[in-house]
Amino acid sequence: MSKPIVTRFAPSPSGLLHLGHIFSAGFARDFADAENGEMRLRIEDIDHTRCRPEFYQAIEDDLAFMQIPYDGAVMVQSDRMAIYQSHLDQLKAKDLIYPCHLTRRELDNLLSAPHDTPQKPASIITNTDQLIADDDFAERASQGQSPAWRLRMEAIRPLIKNLDYHEHGQKPQKIDPDEWGDEVIARKDIGTSYHLSVVIDDAEQGITHVTRGADLKQQTPLHRILQVLMDCPETIWAHHPLIADETGKRLAKRASSQSIASLRDQGFDRQQIITMMGNLPHIHL
Repeated sequence: MSKPIVTRFAPSPSGLLHLGHIFSAGFARDFADAENGEMRLRIEDIDHTRCRPEFYQAIEDDLAFMQIPYDGAVMVQSDRMAIYQSHLDQLKAKDLIYPCHLTRRELDNLLSAPHDTPQKPASIITNTDQLIADDDFAERASQGQSPAWRLRMEAIRPLIKNLDYHEHGQKPQKIDPDEWGDEVIARKDIGTSYHLSVVIDDAEQGITHVTRGADLKQQTPLHRILQVLMDCPETIWAHHPLIADETGKRLAKRASSQSIASLRDQGFDRQQIITMMGNLPHIHL
């Protein structure tokens, strides 16, 4: 018997939900319902610099108004910081990550400086700990500065040979390890990252199919790599199209006039809001 499908809707409480979020939630719900599966709800609030208390309940209210139910208990990422730290500690023990004390500006300056030998593209950052003097590194650490943590790709590449990921309805997609540099998987200001947290949380919630917007598809190889490094189950990904406004721009949370709460206040009912999303595929709210 095949494993039941489990999807998830994972908004961030950094603003009110808009039409794009509701489409994403409906897509995840429909995807699961098509196979008698389940959809989980996860609140992705690790970035305390952007999240606001009033938006937590607003997410629940909008889902209820749009009649999009979820299954099981709500997972809240800010309750799980110790779990993310535990996984980081395991990666440290395997020497697969390293601390980076350099700021983004310092890195940009170092990587843009003239070199005698050909360099990797600026977007592929490697071995940043070798770009800072030992004394400088020690001084920053002694001052209590928290570092970011980066993957050590030169150690990881031999572990992910012939790795691929699976997009729903498509052939396996090969991952080229050389296209990835030493990505930050724990920010210095919050102690984790979106990449690390979602992979850990998808595993714990039993997610089989990661349904999310097409704007996140480029991150899929990195998430597949992290699954391997942290012994997390492989998932299948299903990326859906994005809803745009009347000018063709992707909807953003700052466009409060398009929020579900605003539309409700203006007197729009559920069906009218669904109609506003247009004739997008794979959703039957």
